[in-house]
Amino acid sequence: MSLTIDEVKNIAYLARVGVSEEDLPKNLESLNKILSLVDQLQSVNTDGIEPLANPLDATQRLRADVITEKNDRENLLSNAPSSEAGLFLVPKVVE
Repeated sequence: MSLTIDEVKNIAYLARVGVSEEDLPKNLESLNKILSLVDQLQSVNTDGIEPLANPLDATQRLRADVITEKNDRENLLSNAPSSEAGLFLVPKVVE
């Protein structure tokens, strides 16, 4: 599959991308190379091959679920314009 200059112009218009006239041949060549690679990949026989989510059969390493920060609520609330029962009070913004 190969594109034409008019198709590249249309793609650029649909994508809302400005492409100058002198850049069109270069973009045409690049897009045609990409489509050629896609055609080449599609020609590979993949019958009987399971889809692969991760090439490594590794599991996610998780850190221990421990508290690392101290409770600094009083210090943080001391800078608030208003607070109540350990919570920040904010003005109502939706009527």
